[in-house]
Amino acid sequence: MKYPKIPLAQTVVQLCKHKNIKHIVISPGSRNAPLTIGFTEDSYFKNYSIVDERCASFFALGIAQQIQKPVAIVCTSGSALLNYYPAVSEAFYSDIPLVVISADRPPYSIDIGDGQTIRQENVFEKHILFSANLKQDIRKEEYKVLGDGKNMPKVFQNVNVFNLQEGIQKNNEHKINKALNTAIDSRGPVHINVPFEEPLYEVTDSLSVTVKNIVSVDTSIDLTLDELTKYAHIWNTSDRKMILTGVNYPESVDKVLLAKLASDESVIVFTETTSNIHHDNFFPGIDKIIAPVEYSVDKDELFKKLQPDILLTFGGMVVSKKIKAFLRKYKPKHHWHIDLKKAYDTYYCLEKHFKLTPNDFFKKFLPIVTLQKGEYRGYWEKVKNNRREYHKKYIQKIEFSDFKAFHFILNSIPDFYQLQLGNSSTIRYTQLFDINPNLRVFCNRGTSGIEGSTSTAVGASVAYKKPTIFITGDLSFFYDSNALWNKYIRPDFRIIVVNNEGGGIFRILPGQKNSANFDTYFETVHSLDAQNLCKMYGVDYLPAHTEKDLIKHLSEFYEESDRAKLLEVFTPRKVNDEILIGYFKYFSENS
Repeated sequence: MKYPKIPLAQTVVQLCKHKNIKHIVISPGSRNAPLTIGFTEDSYFKNYSIVDERCASFFALGIAQQIQKPVAIVCTSGSALLNYYPAVSEAFYSDIPLVVISADRPPYSIDIGDGQTIRQENVFEKHILFSANLKQDIRKEEYKVLGDGKNMPKVFQNVNVFNLQEGIQKNNEHKINKALNTAIDSRGPVHINVPFEEPLYEVTDSLSVTVKNIVSVDTSIDLTLDELTKYAHIWNTSDRKMILTGVNYPESVDKVLLAKLASDESVIVFTETTSNIHHDNFFPGIDKIIAPVEYSVDKDELFKKLQPDILLTFGGMVVSKKIKAFLRKYKPKHHWHIDLKKAYDTYYCLEKHFKLTPNDFFKKFLPIVTLQKGEYRGYWEKVKNNRREYHKKYIQKIEFSDFKAFHFILNSIPDFYQLQLGNSSTIRYTQLFDINPNLRVFCNRGTSGIEGSTSTAVGASVAYKKPTIFITGDLSFFYDSNALWNKYIRPDFRIIVVNNEGGGIFRILPGQKNSANFDTYFETVHSLDAQNLCKMYGVDYLPAHTEKDLIKHLSEFYEESDRAKLLEVFTPRKVNDEILIGYFKYFSENS
């Protein structure tokens, strides 16, 4: 087995191995050669080569999203590192463990005019859990210089150079250990910046350093029954409790606990598509409940009927702007959030942060609260059922559009697929439909950006044993088209691109439409299609221009194949917004 000759590269690779960081996504480069050699020569690691650093980082994020463990990304020096930033910020806000390992030039090469050189230290300062800026090794030939009384700088005249290298090694080991432990324990991104001097490609048959694996200490504090009793009393004396769940990993909350929540008539559980939580008594499709009320002459009275005494939240980011606006105006008396790590004051009334997993919290909390009778859930249950009936009727009466396309697409997905969703209109349309509870649903909602969604889906498909389908809009897909530039696309990977010739979501926002300025700078109208991209990347291509086309292609879309498939659905650009706005008005008129 070959090892990089540079001790610092050996140290980084060994400590990743000690921490069981197995998946390594490498972007080609020269300065990172010692790291590339170290990872690729060791059969323990599962290595991936992806040229585009932005795609590589989101690909890694997709793997980490699935395995719930750190994944490392490795790049060369210079602007390569900056391409990681969108994925780093997504990992930061979505609590996904991502280990950024960047090769760097020696400190004395910075800002003197050398190529591929930028100020890499602390470059992710605002969106990183920990930055390990490592020190460069002292090479043996430098010992001679330092040991020569004539050439030795004054600062080193009384220093043992061997002890100096030993101190550098200990410093680096400490920082690498801390970075990797932080990624594991705090579930988020960390950055390890590694300076290397040439030569970079030298190898050796044996390790020159033996690293120390520092195991992190569990500092979590368990919540006692006495602490919970006060909150249980508030819960038991409140008639209206609302539970709101954001992004949630599948099967992370026990179904028995969910069933108990579902049986309480004083509790409404609002779920989102990305919540991955299901029960007949829960309320998916939040906007279907709230948006029609906004059109009602009795909206203030109705919103007061919905206003909870207690708001209990858990999970990640919430998609629905409607529920945020409602809860900020009609504030609950108490807002409690459950999360091991953080609690955002999204509704400007946060009172308590329970630092537990939702599952552990409910295991402790539900045995000491009582089920209550009441009309809170029952009243809104009738509203929910009414909305579902008129949802079906509306689908029957509208022409082919984004809305109708999503109806057919979401009803076509086989059980146990992983469903990856693009941002913007894709996730918002999906929110309006009842999702098959046998699907696992994911979307990059940390920063809600359209970049990287395809790359994330490809990475996630690599880490999931069953097939993956990715649904996205045209702008998001074309923006991240390099996501298909790798050899890891599985033949059972499926992509559906809803092409409405631009950023259709902007047509439902306030502002003047159908002007040259709007078309160019907001909606960004285009006439692109994905056919030639599919040809270039070896993906089977299917176009659907009509409802009949879509139904026909969906009937064979999920069949086994030798290559991945992409179905591009073309919808009428100037009709989609009218149909979506009309959807909520239709509910209001028939409530």
